[in-house]
Amino acid sequence: MRTEPYAGARDAVHEELVDGFGTVRVLPVDPHADLDVIHGWVSEERARFWGMNGLSREQVLEIYVHLDSLDTHHAFLAVKDGEPAALFQTYEPRADRVSECYDVQDGDIGIHLLIGPAGPGGEQPGWSAGLLAAFTTYVLIGLGRQRVVVEPDARNTKAISLLTRQGFVPGPEIVLPEIDLPEVHLPEKPARLAFLTRERVLAERA
Repeated sequence: MRTEPYAGARDAVHEELVDGFGTVRVLPVDPHADLDVIHGWVSEERARFWGMNGLSREQVLEIYVHLDSLDTHHAFLAVKDGEPAALFQTYEPRADRVSECYDVQDGDIGIHLLIGPAGPGGEQPGWSAGLLAAFTTYVLIGLGRQRVVVEPDARNTKAISLLTRQGFVPGPEIVLPEIDLPEVHLPEKPARLAFLTRERVLAERA
């Protein structure tokens, strides 16, 4: 049992009390300090669509050290009520392979989301939705972006259903091209685009 909040001394880029859910702090990933949490999550079968099943601790560390060096891609850890709860990544679509598959607009921001296993109290209703709400608030309100784009694996029907329930508008199915560079390799991926606008989020809150 954890006696102190996880990474309680680290500064959060966003902190939000989500009604009926709890307090979510969004922290920039520290590749070394967060390695145990991240490697544990990405190694689980439930995270197979994240694409890191089977990677060693050293390989996962190398990926997140590289990510930490980029200006266009960023990784964050969500801590709910003192416990790690999700891994969240943002990226500039024009600097990503998704730009080959749709017409990028000014103000777009891409996100990837990996929900962690339930904390000590067990998974509660709205677990994934509460975390996603905090993330979309951060990127659309905190960062002042106009639209979120996501591209979950087309076979990940659970994720697509969650996004749709949270107000994302489904787009077309696409095939993300393979990336084969010395510093990163990403295989070709069938994906489903979906979008959430700042205007829609503000209207729902009003």
